[in-house]
Amino acid sequence: MSRASPLTGDDLIRVLAALSNPHRLRVVAALARERAYVSGLARQLGISRALLQVHLRKLAAAGLVTASLELSEDGKAMNYYEVEPFVLTLTPEVIAAAVETLTVPDSAEQPGADR
Repeated sequence: MSRASPLTGDDLIRVLAALSNPHRLRVVAALARERAYVSGLARQLGISRALLQVHLRKLAAAGLVTASLELSEDGKAMNYYEVEPFVLTLTPEVIAAAVETLTVPDSAEQPGADR
């Protein structure tokens, strides 16, 4: 996610949504200390591998973490995750600029939004 240009509106929504969950914040915090493979990270965080995979996919889609498949000494495939360096500066001006690039429809434009 480290980039020189500002985030688009859609990117900003993806990043904020990814960071809006306590489990995902804990994942980012753990991976900020050191990269980890899925099973080890799940044990460290006290959550199931299946649940962790859901959170890792969301973080990866937002560009906050990356994965690399590596083989252990015994030939077992292990998926290692690490944090992508990022800086998120959030100001009213950043939000105003991001809004100009949104492609996600406003909730008012979605069917049933007036309920």
